[in-house]
Amino acid sequence: MTTPDYLKPGDTIGIVATARSIGVSHIRKASRILKSWGYNIREAGNLSHVHHQFAGTDEARAKGLQSMLDDPEVKAILCARGGYGTVRIIDRIDFSRFREKPKWIMGFSDVTVLHSHIHRHFGVETLHCNMPVAFPDDPRHPSLLSIRDALSGKAVSFEIPRHPFNRPGEAQGQVVGGNLSMLYSLMGSPSDLDTDGKILFLEELDEYLYHVDRMMMNLKRSGRLDRIRGMVVGGMTDMNDNPVAFGRTAGEIVRDAVTEYNYPVIFSFPAGHISDNRVLILGRNATLKVGDGASLEFNT
Repeated sequence: MTTPDYLKPGDTIGIVATARSIGVSHIRKASRILKSWGYNIREAGNLSHVHHQFAGTDEARAKGLQSMLDDPEVKAILCARGGYGTVRIIDRIDFSRFREKPKWIMGFSDVTVLHSHIHRHFGVETLHCNMPVAFPDDPRHPSLLSIRDALSGKAVSFEIPRHPFNRPGEAQGQVVGGNLSMLYSLMGSPSDLDTDGKILFLEELDEYLYHVDRMMMNLKRSGRLDRIRGMVVGGMTDMNDNPVAFGRTAGEIVRDAVTEYNYPVIFSFPAGHISDNRVLILGRNATLKVGDGASLEFNT
């Protein structure tokens, strides 16, 4: 995997909107925080657009992302929010200049499309991290400081308390993954994620429990769960159920799907649709250790 250049004071971060529209107040807050870290900000042309639920038409959103990919002064690209829409523009994007000079792509949720596509085709590390729509007010919030550390090249590691569903063991491999629904939707497409020999990260929000089970069964039946080296399970937030209960929580569904495998699994990792959404360096090798507690340490 290729590591984009780390940022230094005075470098420029571009903010793009590839999916749902976003209010200007969120952008102002994010810009203020990023500027306090010493970075300049450049906004995509469609950032304030509204087209139904999207931040502009497909053409406008693609043009906004393309402009930041092609701008040599932009060293990192932060997606403003998720929702839905990135998959509608991914095949319009020309990654030629990005391939020649990679830069950090940042975001989560619907941005899983970009993470997965870039890992499969270009072998470039990306940052799974908080986005302006959910930036806390405090610039020293742990989720924000983790972004600052990753962008500047500082070591990124986590110590996680014990969870009853954890599976013990140790594994090394590239950390890949993202939002479960998005990964499920990309299967069989040119953006399908290669999970063989990797540590798979999963998180989810606002899904019916039976749908979580269906997606996990797809991962299992397609062989993806028996070819990974470990799993990191982040937030499984605000799940829904039918009047006749499914009978298991999202965590129990994931736990049961990997019961027959011997690799380590960690639950309740601080990443995903949660208030403390820490950075993950997707595509980078890391060591996962699970025992009484658990740790994930990215190589430097």
